[in-house]
Amino acid sequence: MQNTYVIIMAGGVGSRFWPFSRTNFPKQFHDVLGTGRTLLQQTVDRFEGVCPVENVYIVTSQEYKELVKEQLPALTDDQILLEPHRRNTAPCIAYACYKIAARDPAANVVVAPADHIILKEETFKDTIRIALGATRNEDILVTLGIQPTRPDTGYGYIQYIPDKLTIKRVKSFTEKPHLDLAIKFLESGDFVWNAGIFVWNINAFKKAIGSFQPDIAEIFESGIPHYYQDSEEAFIGRAYQHCGSISIDNGIMEKAENVHVVLSSFGWSDLGTWKSLYEVSEKDENQNVTDGNLLLYNTTNSIIKTPKDKLVVINGLDGFIVAEYDGVLLICRKEDEQKVKEFVNEAKELDPKYV
Repeated sequence: MQNTYVIIMAGGVGSRFWPFSRTNFPKQFHDVLGTGRTLLQQTVDRFEGVCPVENVYIVTSQEYKELVKEQLPALTDDQILLEPHRRNTAPCIAYACYKIAARDPAANVVVAPADHIILKEETFKDTIRIALGATRNEDILVTLGIQPTRPDTGYGYIQYIPDKLTIKRVKSFTEKPHLDLAIKFLESGDFVWNAGIFVWNINAFKKAIGSFQPDIAEIFESGIPHYYQDSEEAFIGRAYQHCGSISIDNGIMEKAENVHVVLSSFGWSDLGTWKSLYEVSEKDENQNVTDGNLLLYNTTNSIIKTPKDKLVVINGLDGFIVAEYDGVLLICRKEDEQKVKEFVNEAKELDPKYV
């Protein structure tokens, strides 16, 4: 356990969850489920017993430093890695892995996003331990694959080689497919959703990034004299100016030969959209998910999240998102939620304060 580390990626804006998720206060810092803990806090809590809290590292944007410190007071400044620019997941993960490697070259690492929901926490821990057991002894890259329950077009898919092993070899990755293809994936029985949760030892990661993203590897390797020192912030400021923007999936996972997947089923949702929140939330007798001071009439199958200090009266809606936060009200059919990104772009043109 001492050599186990967790890297939590908490720098995204979550624009598909607008207007609730905003640039100055993204969804990972909200108590989305009304549990009394934010998504970020729940993510850290989830790894209790998997690794000590001093081995948890948060990678986030410089602008969220105070939010992270406020929500996770047990973490030191050395555990909060601040990115000066958003460069997607490969540089973010490389920064954290190389920093951890500078302190512990035998580190075994879990990488997870800060904004996922996991309903079966003990099953999740068991699954993570299976993956950590494999990567402790072998230089492989492991990802968690979620057993699909529907042909969802909002997730990436992983095809694996069916066999009796717990950790299966990955055959291919497919980005968000169209519906016909997603249906075929489910019918074939050897595809799982890509959860974006990764496990590997530091040596395996360094080999992979050195092979497939040598520029990024060189940049963060050169930071070894600066990690955990006063000069780290200035080094990272320079490093990110030279980093391209690329995801870990495109940059490494889709290219490497030694990628494996653990088939998983622990009540997972990436909470990327209003619809995904609707699906995992408790519903009333009219199949509504509600949070606010509401009077509802003839309203069904909807998700409604509005401020407590405002009475909201709704009549005659079926299958809608109604969300208000910080001066912005969104009313949109659930089935049209992919348009939220368009709404965000147009709202930004009207006034950046809206996003």
